[in-house]
Amino acid sequence: MLILFKKIFFVFLKCMTTNIEKRDRLAMQLEEYLPEGFSIMVADLFLPIPVKFKIVNPRNTKLGDYRPAHNGQPHKITVNGNLNKYSFLITTLHEFAHLHAHVAFGRTIQPHGEEWKVCYRKLLLPVIDSKLLPKDVENALVNSLVNTKAASCSDIQLSRVLKNYDEQQDDIYLLENIPYKTKFILNGKTFIKGELRRKRFICEDVSSKKKYLVYAIAEVIPIFE
Repeated sequence: MLILFKKIFFVFLKCMTTNIEKRDRLAMQLEEYLPEGFSIMVADLFLPIPVKFKIVNPRNTKLGDYRPAHNGQPHKITVNGNLNKYSFLITTLHEFAHLHAHVAFGRTIQPHGEEWKVCYRKLLLPVIDSKLLPKDVENALVNSLVNTKAASCSDIQLSRVLKNYDEQQDDIYLLENIPYKTKFILNGKTFIKGELRRKRFICEDVSSKKKYLVYAIAEVIPIFE
């Protein structure tokens, strides 16, 4: 089902200011998407560099996205609007880390190389130090700092913790929690769950017979026959 949001997007094209009133307006717009106490911290990220920030309808392949400034257009960040507040916060910091790494080190760096990791850790530390997070989220973030992953879905421990704050749906299961050989629906296609390979299961598309690696914590709709 397509989920529509009251605020599909925000556009911040002229944020080269330290104006407190503008920051506070941004913080008010962001409040409904963020955990309590973080709206000012996140709004401050918009002030130094012009950026277009959009809250968009959910995408199956990614939680957020960053595009560098190009041909006179500002930097662009998009974040899925259906994320729980803690996932939204961490995804937003993830994408701003891309922006900071691009500005500091240029276009030639690897998307999730050491430069990005340095910027991401720098953004995470104030969040952890705030002591405003639930203890399980705080601990998972501390652990992620030791070995920073490219995405929250790559950090299984962090992803599991964040999913605890999703709204529960009766027909949605994590792939790892359904039995071996069970059929399930993912992205409109039917698969059969296979064997585990590290953090992913080998799953067969029923129609094409092709095999795919699917994350253990992917949300699926099982078909119990």
